[in-house]
Amino acid sequence: MTEAETRTQLSILQARLARVHELLQPLEPLASDAPGAPAGGEDEETARAAALQREIADLHPADIAFLLEGLPPEERRVVWNLVKADQDGEILLEVSDAVRESLLADMDKPELLAAAEQLDAEEIADLAEDLPEDVLQEVLHRLNAEERRQVQTAMAWEDDQVGAIMDFDMVTIREDVTLETVLRYLRRLKELPEHTDKLFIVNQDMRLTGVLPIRWLLVNDPAKLVSQVMAPDANTFHPEDDVAETAQAFERYDLVTAPVVDAAGKLIGRLTINAMVDVIREESDAEVRERFGLLEDEDMFASVWRSLRNRWAWLAINLVTAFIASRVIDVFEGSIQKLVALAALMPIVAGIGGNSGNQTITMIVRALALGQVSPTSARRLLRKELGVALVNGLIWGGVIGVVAVLLYDSVPLGLVMTAAMTLNLLLAALMGVLIPMTLLRFGRDPAMGSSVMITALTDSGGFFIFLGLATLFLI
Repeated sequence: MTEAETRTQLSILQARLARVHELLQPLEPLASDAPGAPAGGEDEETARAAALQREIADLHPADIAFLLEGLPPEERRVVWNLVKADQDGEILLEVSDAVRESLLADMDKPELLAAAEQLDAEEIADLAEDLPEDVLQEVLHRLNAEERRQVQTAMAWEDDQVGAIMDFDMVTIREDVTLETVLRYLRRLKELPEHTDKLFIVNQDMRLTGVLPIRWLLVNDPAKLVSQVMAPDANTFHPEDDVAETAQAFERYDLVTAPVVDAAGKLIGRLTINAMVDVIREESDAEVRERFGLLEDEDMFASVWRSLRNRWAWLAINLVTAFIASRVIDVFEGSIQKLVALAALMPIVAGIGGNSGNQTITMIVRALALGQVSPTSARRLLRKELGVALVNGLIWGGVIGVVAVLLYDSVPLGLVMTAAMTLNLLLAALMGVLIPMTLLRFGRDPAMGSSVMITALTDSGGFFIFLGLATLFLI
């Protein structure tokens, strides 16, 4: 698909979503069931509800999920009640955890069972932890023995392990048959599992012996044996593998699917690119939240109390660090009274330092997530970042120093400004490397609150450096 086609599809989707929003507005009185409404109004509301249902019916489950996440709870309930029952399960898997929780809270047991019936084994496992225990047991009871085993297998693994997201729908073949036999077998299936780019070759004990890419199957002589065409699979994963590292492997090797084997080498499932895309997106979202001190995924329209619980911890820490910065300024109150220009210039030093520190910390956190930083390379990286900070400090500190000279007709003030800017950028570079490395050393996520911490340090440090130098050389 070309970029122009992508933009066109996006524009069409945005227009349809805007239409849904427009139709929702008159539906609010309908939800309140206000007595004494005129009959004509009821007819209009019924017509609008029908139009809204038609709009929703034509949307992809992922688009309905996108729409639901952007609606307040009352309107979200209206849309959710108009969704076709056979789409409920897919939509529940697409929405964020916070929105899924609110939707499940409004569903009764028959609705939950109907939604689960539309899902595959690995999808039921994804939804299992959010289902009430009695509903989950009923869902498992309705599955056949093989499906029940698959769900229980997926549920046995942690959320950050490959076993929790592997797919059980795959095509296996033997290596001692011809390609013609394989083609006849595939035609009898009538439909291949989604994202099938290769067939998995197993022996009598279900041990993985190789793979047969579909493109090789199509271009080779049908009389050849599978063993003559197959290739060993270099990208085999185990159920205990970390999903983030596995997603990086999918990205690095441009994989579409990959086999999952147990300790004995038996094929037990496969991974698909759509699951890996979800992992990458969730990792990215989690990193952004943690950098700014959010503890969990938050519904935009969550209650005030729930949002407060999610945000208070790092705000409390930020309050403490802001108080420390204010105490630093208070120490130099006499200097500021004697030279008022300091009050106007000190936010510049702190602001530039904070921005530089966030640039460094973003790069380090990304490198750590990709496994590109070792203790040895971290030392070299620190030297490099300090070098960058030194050059930037001299250049941009010199620029603001010249500005200070022109504004306040004081060369010493300009020199102090340049020196303070340079030293604060060096501090920002040092902390930008040390903060995530220290968090990692203590087993914490390197992104956790990193933006809050670097800003606090560069603010307090910047004020102290600038006002301290000014007190020494100007007062």
